[in-house]
Amino acid sequence: MGAVVRTAPAQVRIWFDGDLEPAFSRLTVTDAAGKQVDRGDSGVAPDNHRLLQIALPPLAPGVYKVTWSVLAVDGHRTEGDYRFTLKPQ
Repeated sequence: MGAVVRTAPAQVRIWFDGDLEPAFSRLTVTDAAGKQVDRGDSGVAPDNHRLLQIALPPLAPGVYKVTWSVLAVDGHRTEGDYRFTLKPQ
């Protein structure tokens, strides 16, 4: 189960407890049908190598899945996902 929001986010940002390898870290956002809805600009923030982020277009109400896969500079790989629901205003 994930968060329920009433205002569409402009981006998704996930902070990690260690620095990430930018070339091997990514983030995607898909809708309930599995269609990718993000702007395709996933990346590690240039000024904070512990922050993975991606921009979103205006979203319609519905359920969305955030999926991430990262490689830490120490060589540890991790991945995961969570969902959020955008409710109509």
